[in-house]
Amino acid sequence: MSPPCKSQAAFPPDPPWWYGISAPISEDQPGEDQLILTEQLVETLVTCDAFVDDSKVQRRENVVKKLESLFKEWLKEICKELNVPDLLTEKVGGKIFTIGSYYLGVDSKNDDIDALCVGPRFIERNHFFTSFFEKLKVQKEVEDIRTIQGTLVPVITMSYKEIKIDLLFASVYRNNIPGNMDLLSNTFLKTSSIQCIRSLNGYRVTREILRSVPNVQSFKLVLRAIRLWAKRRDIYSSMLGFLGGVSWAILVARICQLYPNATASTLVNKFFKVYSMWKWPVPIELKRPVDYNLNLPVWDSRVNPSNRCDVMPIITPTYPQQNTAFNVSASTLAVWREEIEWGLAVTEDIKKKKADWLELFQKPDFLKKYQYVLSCLKIHRYTHLYN
Repeated sequence: MSPPCKSQAAFPPDPPWWYGISAPISEDQPGEDQLILTEQLVETLVTCDAFVDDSKVQRRENVVKKLESLFKEWLKEICKELNVPDLLTEKVGGKIFTIGSYYLGVDSKNDDIDALCVGPRFIERNHFFTSFFEKLKVQKEVEDIRTIQGTLVPVITMSYKEIKIDLLFASVYRNNIPGNMDLLSNTFLKTSSIQCIRSLNGYRVTREILRSVPNVQSFKLVLRAIRLWAKRRDIYSSMLGFLGGVSWAILVARICQLYPNATASTLVNKFFKVYSMWKWPVPIELKRPVDYNLNLPVWDSRVNPSNRCDVMPIITPTYPQQNTAFNVSASTLAVWREEIEWGLAVTEDIKKKKADWLELFQKPDFLKKYQYVLSCLKIHRYTHLYN
């Protein structure tokens, strides 16, 4: 064998690259049977009414556009009230960023639309929750509008043309807000209040999750299936000590990283298999955490003793990193594990053609499963950013 040439010796091969914090478990390509199972999964999700039809998708898009138009109109009005120079007023812009399940493209017909309104530095939070609230209130399409401000992430909640909307607000250190602004830049965190950072992170986390998966379409299909399963099994609720939407999205994204070429049907099975063996409280992370030294509270069990008490850490992929499953207790984790084991058994049967996908999404007999039922008042989910 001839020795390598000088150029080969001078430039060693590139190190391996992959999505996530570790190498994939398997990069196998799918077989015909897995493709068929995925087609059957999609058909079952359609049967279970897990998708939003095209007409409702368009209707929701129109509502978001209308709200953004109202927000831009209001920004110019409030600029005039604040005696902002005309040149700045004309260029003030404004932008509404959708977040959560709607942005991820996995929302169902009864889900809320969560959105973040971003304004320039001279617009204060109280302007949004008073002046803009009043502007929305007089719109004939708006019903059941109210503000919820006594929480970590204040919100305006309402129905617009019978579509439930939750609006968050953040101001950033700019004189104008262009339509193509990139909120993933950590520059905005340096000059924002902690309240605004919490609001900004709703969008930042959602967008980074999509950037962290090798196949976005497979991720969306698997997440849609897992969301339906979790809701049917009564374990989709951060307020009740289980997991909220962002936690489920991170869990699914990590499985997609570990099996980058797998079909959705295989990923659903691997979801249950991997998490049935997971050694909590080992955290789930999509990226290696980076500290940008902005003195913001960050989840780190090595540094923060209180973080060591978290039984199920599922960490956001953007700075400042937070545990999205902070509400999970030892008892709810035990219930979660039981459901994961049940899901694994069903998906194994599906692989062996002993069951179909509809069985995975069956509802449990709640009164039989739990002898004592606690009736709870519905608590608004924005009592914490990651509910």
